[in-house]
Amino acid sequence: MTIDEQLEFLGKGTVDLIREEDLRAKLERSAKTGKPLRVKLGLDPTAPDIHLGHTVVIRKLKAFQDLGHTVIFLIGDFTGMIGDPSGKNVTRPPLSREEVNANAETYKQQMFKLLDPEKTELRFNGEWMDKFTAQDFVKLCAKTTVRQILERDDFTKRMQEEKPISLHELLYPLTQGYDSVALESDVELGGTDQKFNLLMGRNLQREFGQEPQVIITTPLLEGLDGVNKMSKSLNNYIGIEEPPNEMFGKVMSISDELMWRYYELLTDLTGSEISNLRSEIDKGENPRNLKVRLAKLIITDFHSAADAEAAEEDFNRRFVQKEVPDDIELKQMPAGTYRLAELLAETGLAASKGEAKRLIEQGGVKIDGEKASNSAAEISVSDNEILMQVGKRKFLKLIGN
Repeated sequence: MTIDEQLEFLGKGTVDLIREEDLRAKLERSAKTGKPLRVKLGLDPTAPDIHLGHTVVIRKLKAFQDLGHTVIFLIGDFTGMIGDPSGKNVTRPPLSREEVNANAETYKQQMFKLLDPEKTELRFNGEWMDKFTAQDFVKLCAKTTVRQILERDDFTKRMQEEKPISLHELLYPLTQGYDSVALESDVELGGTDQKFNLLMGRNLQREFGQEPQVIITTPLLEGLDGVNKMSKSLNNYIGIEEPPNEMFGKVMSISDELMWRYYELLTDLTGSEISNLRSEIDKGENPRNLKVRLAKLIITDFHSAADAEAAEEDFNRRFVQKEVPDDIELKQMPAGTYRLAELLAETGLAASKGEAKRLIEQGGVKIDGEKASNSAAEISVSDNEILMQVGKRKFLKLIGN
C-alpha cells in the first residue's frame, strides 16, 4: 500500500486521529528505515470475557499488524487494581491482584482469536509499575498539574454533582500514560472513552524527552438494542466465545440500520465494499440476506467458516422454516430399516423410486429438518416419530408398529 492507502485503511471506523500529519510522518519514516512502528493497546482485565464491543479497537491493532508493524497488547494488571474512572459517576471498586490475574489469563486466550500470537508483543504494566517507589510516584506526579487532571469530563461532572473523587483515581491517567513512556510507543489505540488517558500518555512522553505518540480512538459499539453501549451488565452483548448458534441468532436480531454499523466496525470490508452492499438493498436485495452474511463473517473470525455455515442451517431450521404445518398426517408402517428412496415411494411422498432419487439429488428432501443427499441412506423406522418433507409443502410423520 502507498502511504495514502495505509492512512485510509487505518482510518476506517475511527473517531479521533491525533494527529494525521504525525502518523503520516511516522509511516514514511518506517517505510524508509524498515523499522516497524510500535503500536500499543492497553486493556484492564476487569471482567473475564471479551465481547464484540472490545474487538472494535483490537481490529484496529490487527490492521497495524497486517501492515507489518509491532503491536503491543498491554494487559493492565497494575492499573486494573486502581480502576479506570472513565465514564463512571462513582468510584469504581478496585480489584484484587488475584482477580486481575485470573481475568488476564482469559484475555490472553481470547485476543489471539484476532491477533497473530507470533507477531504480538504481550506485556503487563506490572513489569514497571510494581517496581515504582514512593519517590518515583512523586516524580511522576510532578509531570502534570491538578488542574490538568480535573479537566477530565468524568471528574468535572462528579465535582459539579458534589460526588466524591478518591485520590487514587487521580493517579489512573498518570499510570496509564506512563505505560506509553515505558514502552516507547509510536501509536496508542483506545475507545473514545480513553481519549483523556491517551492524551496524558502523549504529554508524558514529551516530558520524558520522547517523540509523542499518535492517538487513534475508535467509537463505542452499540449493543443489540441499538441504543446503549454494548455491555454485559445491560445484557445487550455478543461474547466472542459464545457458541456459533447463539452469535448467529443475536446478529440476526439487530435492526437493519445497526447492521451497517456492525459491518463497518466488526468486519474487514472496506468502505467501498460496504457501499456496494448498500446499493444491493436499493436494487431490491432483502436486508435479511446481508445480515446473514454479516453473522457468518463474525462467526468465521471467532470460530470457523464451517461453524458459520452450520449456524445458518440451524437458524433456518429453527426460525425460518416455520412453515411446517401443525396438522401433519401420521402414518404407521412395519418397523425396520429402509433405503430412503424406497421409503419415499412406499409412503407416497414420491411417485416412484426414480422420482425419489431425483428429488433427493435436487436437495428437495429433508428428514427431521436435515437435508438428505444420499438416496441409498438407511432410515430406521421405530417407535420414534420421523418427520419427512418433500419440497415445501409435502409433509409426513412416520412411526413404526
